[in-house]
Amino acid sequence: MTESEFLQQAEATLSQIEATLEALANTSDLDVECTRSGNVLEIEFVDNGTKIIVNSQAPMQELWVAAKSGGFHFKAQGSKWINHRDDGAELFSALSQMVSQQGGIDVILHDAK
Repeated sequence: MTESEFLQQAEATLSQIEATLEALANTSDLDVECTRSGNVLEIEFVDNGTKIIVNSQAPMQELWVAAKSGGFHFKAQGSKWINHRDDGAELFSALSQMVSQQGGIDVILHDAK
């Protein structure tokens, strides 16, 4: 994958995560605020002050996630982002678990693809 292709796929993924969480904040009891600064998406859980940070790392061609449960590295495999260091989890599935844990309600995030 070229750097340009990576950046395009990473941008689309960060935008999808942000849009999905903002929609859930408007239609459910999930109280999150998303802040975007370039390649960094900060997800703040208003009720408890915790955060999840998702950012792209172009040199490594990875998306990194930092949450209460730990730090995770996802690499593109086709149209999916897979945790290649730990359990092989898919990004949206893993984020669903992290957001559910930190947000206190069950959340399912889907890849728009």
